Amino acid sequence: MKKIFLLVVFLLISLIVKSQVIPSEGLIIAEFNAPFSGTQCEYLDELTDCDLAKIDISTQPKLQAKHKIVVVPTIIVFYDGEEVARFQANIMMKLEATQEEVQDKIDETIMSDF
Repeated sequence: MKKIFLLVVFLLISLIVKSQVIPSEGLIIAEFNAPFSGTQCEYLDELTDCDLAKIDISTQPKLQAKHKIVVVPTIIVFYDGEEVARFQANIMMKLEATQEEVQDKIDETIMSDF
């Protein structure tokens, strides 16, 4: 009985981890990407005053559909669950948004509360 219980708990935890959701509170930078794009946004970890969510659309197709991701990488700035900015790659799957542009949007969003 104990083994069955542990198995069920393990399965539930793995389902929760696989059904990644974007937090609905605070300032979140979500990067939607996929292994086939071959492109990484190198500066995401350097952004300040925000949390980061990295979503692999090849394993999270529901999040891809929900947020209407049509090209990768795509960066979306969420504030309290609402999209406030979107930066999409060009047709060559190259993200042209600079770290400064994304950070400026973060800073602008924070300042809008004052």
